[in-house]
Amino acid sequence: MVLCDTNIFISAFNGRQDAIDQLNEIGLDQIALSAITVMELIQGMGNKNELAQMKKRIKFYDVVQIDSAISVKAIELIESYRLSHGLQIPDAIIAATSIVY
Repeated sequence: MVLCDTNIFISAFNGRQDAIDQLNEIGLDQIALSAITVMELIQGMGNKNELAQMKKRIKFYDVVQIDSAISVKAIELIESYRLSHGLQIPDAIIAATSIVY
């Protein structure tokens, strides 16, 4: 399983060929999204039509839900990297999901 960050999907969904090629190279059946990535993608929609299109795209991927192991790791990451690297909570949860899974 490969967990891709939100920006990869935004680029692919906006037609950037390099992002599309990378996702295809990984294999769509091998790609998963963090629940945070799903939320970020949905949050970026401007109307109901865009939302419906995004939901159609998302349904092709497995979504990894946030659990206690991810929460614990995300807290550790925030403690370690918030001050030194400016790590934000959504990115900490996505990174923790990747590390745990």
